[in-house]
Amino acid sequence: MTISTGSTGSSSTAGTSSTAGTRRRYHLGSTEIVYLALIGILLVAGVLVAVQGGNLFAQQNISYMLTQTSLLGFVAVGQTLVVLCRSLDLSVGYVVALCSLIGATTMAGDPSRVWLGVVAALAVAAAVGLVNGLLISALRVNAFIATLGTGLIVKGFLDTRFKGPEGEVPLAFQTFGYTRIGPVPVSTIVMLLVAAAAFVLLTRTRAGYHMFAVGGNLDVARLSGVRTGRALVLAHVLCSLCAGVAGLLIAARFGTGNALVYSYGLDLDSIAAVVLGGTLLFGGRGSVVGTVGGVVILAVLDTAFNVLDVNPFFKDVLRGVIIIAAVALYARRQIDPASRRVRFGARGSVPRGSDAA
Repeated sequence: MTISTGSTGSSSTAGTSSTAGTRRRYHLGSTEIVYLALIGILLVAGVLVAVQGGNLFAQQNISYMLTQTSLLGFVAVGQTLVVLCRSLDLSVGYVVALCSLIGATTMAGDPSRVWLGVVAALAVAAAVGLVNGLLISALRVNAFIATLGTGLIVKGFLDTRFKGPEGEVPLAFQTFGYTRIGPVPVSTIVMLLVAAAAFVLLTRTRAGYHMFAVGGNLDVARLSGVRTGRALVLAHVLCSLCAGVAGLLIAARFGTGNALVYSYGLDLDSIAAVVLGGTLLFGGRGSVVGTVGGVVILAVLDTAFNVLDVNPFFKDVLRGVIIIAAVALYARRQIDPASRRVRFGARGSVPRGSDAA
């Protein structure tokens, strides 16, 4: 009888473990949800556009969609790095504008000065990121305040120094903004390469692991020997560098630098894309792959709204609703008690209704 009971309990526990393993095996992560949502949005938007007599997947619309993806994608990839460190960067929009002007004025229409303009723009972007990182890590200034203050300083400089578009980008560099391989812009390919480099950084290097550790728990990371200040500074420098590349892309498309680029809302849009992609604003969890999915979702929505001629104010309302719904879904998945019950049962509790006698 005792042997029978032990056998039954063992089989029950094994069955529970097997069930828990099966459930975990089919558990969808945030990144998978993002891309499932992207497929659903593509299907719904495609049907709505078709009902109106259009074609969302026409080459012109696809090119526009990918063009929007590349610009926001550069900024959002960099923003992902700082958000993973439980930080934030509200200066990216101003850095984009500043780098577009520095790149264009340094090139001055001379093809031989293209690389000089690129290096100058990226060096200034890295300097802004370094200042942000040091303010947050060394002086313990709140990230929101530090990056907002830095952005306002850059804005004041732009408004004082530049009264309008300035500089000239040579035709050789303008190909970065206009050249396509089929319907795919070269800028989109470059953005995906930058995203791939960020993915490798986060998943295959010690610096990437430290960023996750800092975002997960700053005190634990420090006690574990992680140089938390260095990880924060690196994340902010890389974030500003990504914004600098976006500024060069703007200059390539316009053929000149433009200070008014900071009014495009790239700072808030990049944060929205990061959150939509499943990265937690509290840091420590997320992925660049999910961020790219979030960027594409926003680009699809913008393209569909433009084709359907949706009122711009209503368009912002719909985008806001989608972002809030996504964050609410992620938050519910974090506190869902069902997963806790499964883990507790797998550790040896006898399931209700089993024969333990």
